[in-house]
Amino acid sequence: MSKNFFPPQIKVAATYMRGGTSKGVFFRLQDLPKAAQVAGPARDALLLRVIGSPDAYGKQIDGMGGATSSTSKAVILSPSTQTDHDVDYLFGQVAIDKPFVDWSGNCGNLTAAVGAFAISNGLIDTARIPHNGVCTVRIWQANIGKTIIAHVPITKGEVQETGDFELDGVTFPAAEVQIEFMNPAADEDASSGGGNMFPTGNLVDVLEVPGIGNFNATMINAGIPTIFINAEDLGYTGTELQDDINSDNATLAKFETIRAYGAVRMGLISHIDEAVARQHTPKIAFVAKPKAYVSSSGKTVNADEIDLLVRALSMGKLHHAMMGTAAVAIGTAAAIPGTLVNLAAGGDTHKTIDAVRFGHPSGTLRVGAEANLVNGEWTVVKAIMSRSARVLMEGFVRVPAA
Repeated sequence: MSKNFFPPQIKVAATYMRGGTSKGVFFRLQDLPKAAQVAGPARDALLLRVIGSPDAYGKQIDGMGGATSSTSKAVILSPSTQTDHDVDYLFGQVAIDKPFVDWSGNCGNLTAAVGAFAISNGLIDTARIPHNGVCTVRIWQANIGKTIIAHVPITKGEVQETGDFELDGVTFPAAEVQIEFMNPAADEDASSGGGNMFPTGNLVDVLEVPGIGNFNATMINAGIPTIFINAEDLGYTGTELQDDINSDNATLAKFETIRAYGAVRMGLISHIDEAVARQHTPKIAFVAKPKAYVSSSGKTVNADEIDLLVRALSMGKLHHAMMGTAAVAIGTAAAIPGTLVNLAAGGDTHKTIDAVRFGHPSGTLRVGAEANLVNGEWTVVKAIMSRSARVLMEGFVRVPAA
C-alpha cells in the first residue's frame, strides 16, 4: 500500500438529468469551484473528471458518463446576462477517449431539462412560476448565441416530470416539454459558423472527398451545423441501426473524413486536420425516402407514418435516436424546397410547425419550422418540437482535488 499522501476528494453540488434522449450532469455556475467558474483548463479538467474522461477503455467507469455521445455531457447554468432572458445555458460535449471538452455547439435534447433545472434551482423569479399551469423559461444558449423558449408544466408550484408523453428512444413516458428554437439559423453573431444558413450559398453542393468520392450534400447551419447526404450515395438504405454502422471502424473513419471536408466547406475549420478538435460540430447525416423498417426497440415503423428517413452521427458514432439540434436542422431543411432533406420528404414545402415526421433508429420524431425567402436568402423564424425531461439524481459529485 502506498504511503504517499493524496488530497481528499472535493464535492460539487450537481444534478444528474435526462433531457430528451440524452443524459448529463447539470451545475449552477455559482456552485463550481472558483477556478472552474470561468472558461479554461480548470473548468475542462473538472468536467472531464466528473464524466470520467479520457478513458482508454471507452467505458467511463470512473465517472458519471455512460460511454456514449448521448451520455457524456455537462451543462452549466446561471442567471442570464441577456435582456429578456431568464437563464444562460452553456453546454459541454465531453469526449470519451480524449482529454477534450467541445464547446462549439448546443445540445437540443438537454435543452428540455434546462427550464426544469432552472425552476427547481432558484434561477427563475418565483413570481413567474404558476401554481398550476405552464412556466415559460427564456433561455440564452451561450454556446451559439441563440434564444430558446421552454414551456415547462407546473403542478402545485413544482415542475411536473411524470406524464404520458412518449418519446421514441426513451423507455418510459413523462411530462411533455415543448421547446421553441428561435431564429435557429446562423447569423453574423453566431460562434458556430458563417453568416448564412447555407454557408456555401447553395442548397446543394458537390462535396469532394479525396480517396472516397464526390457527394451531393446540403450543408446547413440551423440548430447545429449539419451535413446531409443521400443514403443511397453512401450505399445505404436509410433504415440502418447502430450496429450496422458502429461495428465497422472503416465506415466510421469514412464518415469522419467526409465530415472533416464538409467542415472546411462550411467555413467551420480551415483545414481537415482541425476536425479532431471539433468533434461536436458539424454533424453528418444521411437521408432517404420513406420505407418500412424495424426500430431498435423492435417496433415496426411503416412508410406511411413518416415523411423521410434520417440517420445521424454524433461524436463519431451513429446516434441511437436523433440529436435535438440536428432535428432542428432537419425541420428547417425540410421546409426549404430543393434541399436534399426536402427532396427526400417528397419535395413539398413543409412550412407549417409540426409539419415533418422522420424515422430514426429508435422510432419517429415530429419537428417543424417556418422558413421564408427574404431578399434572396432563406430565413427561419423558429423551429419547434416536444421532448421530456426528468431528474435522475441530485446532490453532489465528487472528484479528486488534484
